[in-house]
Amino acid sequence: MLAHGYRRFLPTKDHVFILDYVGTLFFLKNALVSSTLGQIQWKRACRYVVLCRGAKDFASDPRCDTVYRKYLYVLATREQPAVVGTTGSRACDCVEVYLQSSGQRVFKMTFHHSMSFKQIVLVGQETQRALLLLTEEGKIYSLVVNETQLDQPRSYTVQLALRKVSRCLPHLRVTCMASNQSSTLYITDQGGVYFEVHTPGVYRDLFGTLQAFDPLDHQMPLALSLPAKVLFCALGYNHLGLVDEFGRIFMQGNNRYGQLGTGDKMDRGEPTQVHYLQRPIALWCGLNHSLVLSQTSDFSKELLGCGCGAGGRLPGWPKGSASFVKLHIKVPLCACSLCSTRECLYMLSSHDIEQCPVYRDLPASRVGGSPEPSQGAGAPQDPGGTAQACEEYLSQIHSCPTLQDRMEKMKEIVGWMPLMAAQKDFFWEALDMLQRAAGGAGPDTSTPES
Repeated sequence: MLAHGYRRFLPTKDHVFILDYVGTLFFLKNALVSSTLGQIQWKRACRYVVLCRGAKDFASDPRCDTVYRKYLYVLATREQPAVVGTTGSRACDCVEVYLQSSGQRVFKMTFHHSMSFKQIVLVGQETQRALLLLTEEGKIYSLVVNETQLDQPRSYTVQLALRKVSRCLPHLRVTCMASNQSSTLYITDQGGVYFEVHTPGVYRDLFGTLQAFDPLDHQMPLALSLPAKVLFCALGYNHLGLVDEFGRIFMQGNNRYGQLGTGDKMDRGEPTQVHYLQRPIALWCGLNHSLVLSQTSDFSKELLGCGCGAGGRLPGWPKGSASFVKLHIKVPLCACSLCSTRECLYMLSSHDIEQCPVYRDLPASRVGGSPEPSQGAGAPQDPGGTAQACEEYLSQIHSCPTLQDRMEKMKEIVGWMPLMAAQKDFFWEALDMLQRAAGGAGPDTSTPES
């Protein structure tokens, strides 16, 4: 295959789609055949087709079962003819929808030339499919389509709206998104993590409680508290994994099959570090299992997995494992990313020096972790560390040089706090009112020290 390096790939029921670095999107025939014993065998793919050029990103149904991936949504740039009264054409971003089975384009929506996007993800059911689009400036926009009507020859208007995470926290600059059927995760340029959870069952699996879940406001962003910046993540249906700047892996959510790799089957309602794994190349949270691609001391690659082993999800471990174990599979030397579906496990082998995570060395004071506070008779009772957290928040606000910066920092802190959705909305609206009332103070006006 002729390509300029592979950026990412996505398997569907009949094909594997691969995007290269110059925006060419290929699709290969998914050469899977079933034997008489019911086992799936792979036959070498001997042909490929160029689906389109000028692609920036693409997405399909986020569930692990490829049978749901009927359509492929491609974010691309296209030259639009000049309108009356102007000269020359303009490049506009658009979303093109293709049938994954044949590669036929069935739908297209074009955006204003002032809107420039870099990533697309999907969330929700087929009849209420939400497309989330990330701009170059770090803002999230969304629109809703009905997939069941895409193959009908008709045209209709869809409304593009600013997502609540960008509307209520305008100072946040999102760098990447991850999604599943019922949840979305955002990572900011400062390494912060924000969550949207749309169903109570998934919320309970992820956080262990329904205390802050608002069934009337699914877009309320929830901040995850971590001690360091997050570089990348993986999001499954009811569990997730995060990797921070020091290469530490944190897992959270449902652990019924041991898919968190903590050595037990106890659910975790907050990020929990997997201490025996560090500095992964890639992380994947799949169907009740998790996978980690890592590099050994001799620079060879190995694949580790935990959770449910049914259906060959953990090669060599059919009964599964509650801890990450080395899978019986030969990993290509240049493997850089992975993907697991209900039927198969895929790895992309492509060397790219810019995509390798550059981890920092953990400071000596944090290697052993922070000691737990003593719970003796004379120790203050603050099990959640609330007082210490509030002191840290005040310190952050105090370090901001201007009133505008302090207001923005306070909005961010409200997002971190474990408040009800209505309470967060109240504080954000109140802070907006105070900012408007203090409009006479310019952004460079300093406030007196407290």
